[in-house]
Amino acid sequence: MKAMLAGFAAIIVISVGAWFALDEIGFSSAERSSGQNVRLD
Repeated sequence: MKAMLAGFAAIIVISVGAWFALDEIGFSSAERSSGQNVRLD
């Protein structure tokens, strides 16, 4: 049970960290799929 809870905690920490890191380096889906002719707000 302890290992499963530690695994869930690790998944949460990794996913939140990846979300912030990818947003900071410009890897969001809006930035990756928009070109010069696409207007996204």
